[in-house]
Amino acid sequence: MSFTDSSPSSAVHVVGGGLAGSEAAYQLGSRGIPVVLHEMRPVQKTEAHRTDRLAELVCSNTLGNKLPHTAPGIFKRELDVLGSLVVSAARASSVPAGGALAVDRDAFAQAISDTLESLDNVTIVREEVTTLPLTAESRWLLATGPLTSPQLFQVIAELTGTEDLYFYDAIAPIVDLQSVDPEIAFWANRYDEESDGDYLNIPLDKAQYERFIDDLLAAEQVPPKDFEEERFFQGCQPIEAIAQKGRDSLRFGPMKPVGLFDPRAQRRPWAVLQLRRETRDGGAMNLVGFQTKLKYGEQTRVLRSLPGMAEVEFLRLGSVHRNTFLNSPQLLDPGLRLATHPHLSFAGQIVGCEGYTESSAMGLWAALCIVAERDGRELPPPPRDTMLGALLGYIREARGKRFEPMNVNFGLLPEDGVRVKKAGKKAHRVARGEVCVESMQRWAEEHGVARPAPTLSTVECAQAG
Repeated sequence: MSFTDSSPSSAVHVVGGGLAGSEAAYQLGSRGIPVVLHEMRPVQKTEAHRTDRLAELVCSNTLGNKLPHTAPGIFKRELDVLGSLVVSAARASSVPAGGALAVDRDAFAQAISDTLESLDNVTIVREEVTTLPLTAESRWLLATGPLTSPQLFQVIAELTGTEDLYFYDAIAPIVDLQSVDPEIAFWANRYDEESDGDYLNIPLDKAQYERFIDDLLAAEQVPPKDFEEERFFQGCQPIEAIAQKGRDSLRFGPMKPVGLFDPRAQRRPWAVLQLRRETRDGGAMNLVGFQTKLKYGEQTRVLRSLPGMAEVEFLRLGSVHRNTFLNSPQLLDPGLRLATHPHLSFAGQIVGCEGYTESSAMGLWAALCIVAERDGRELPPPPRDTMLGALLGYIREARGKRFEPMNVNFGLLPEDGVRVKKAGKKAHRVARGEVCVESMQRWAEEHGVARPAPTLSTVECAQAG
């Protein structure tokens, strides 16, 4: 091990200061359990992070939808019942993004870092963990996420037999708002005719879209390593991978024009590139859904060929990194403990979930199970008619030749037998959401894990950025 362990023998060692690890450390520490949170940054850097703050977001600045008729929106309400630090920090540091819960990255990470640093029984150690002393007296929770270091991954592989479970995740570019041509772009949300909107939209006509597709398909990509097969998560594919499925794939995906009206052309565009604020002041803009593995020079060339982007200044270019995950149905018990080493738990994307909120929820759940252990009891999973219970059920019971990571979605919930017309689907899902949240509330109160969300000042979060 690369650090001197002087922590109390009763401490829980949480490895990884990302969303899952930070959430787990907060849930444990705020309940009086000593925690040693190990974060290797800045001693050991990663290919995606740029700061040493805890819970730094790397791929996107949105934690998904927040609307009450969507699975992610319902999921966040369930996590509110359990007092989620990550969801609370996201709400406190949010930036306008229509129905999405997007955050100011710096304010979000600073709020979580400050909260954990303020807890007396949470000790943050800035060193890399490369070995695990798995003894009956020790308690470990690994939340190292998609960027698990090679040394620690080898330890995990030896413990679990995991050698080839991974997928590739792509990051979208970020540009300077002031460098986008305001004579071409327009502000609007889909189907919203009453406000200026939270998204900056760059319209393309058919000829412009076709030229863009030609440029994109001809552009040079970063090649995969010789010994690895590229596997992309379905919900986060690079734009060039989507375009290869058909010339209209992007126009029905991240560039869909549905619900948008170009006020200058007085019509719906053929396709649209949307940009979303990264920070509260709106100076940094994320290219929504434009994850890419193009070489840097090719990215600038292809993206600057789009209308309104000729002079654009890139604050961050897109990239690809490898995500590691376990074959959880075969390896983990319902509390996310390794069946062969029950004093070792896992949390975050490494257990086979996808998404920021999902990742943090796994940290929360693993921590609650450890709290129950200290009380000499076993905490049963939430009911399957909750989003959290349904996702945990998938992770534990997924069938098929190959286990694949999963987001929360309505398809994970038990069939309710109600058939609704398309026009009534939204109301039906709002009603299902109420059932989910009420079920979570009953379960949480029955097992003594309900608690108010932490109070985080929006003003303080904004100043932190």
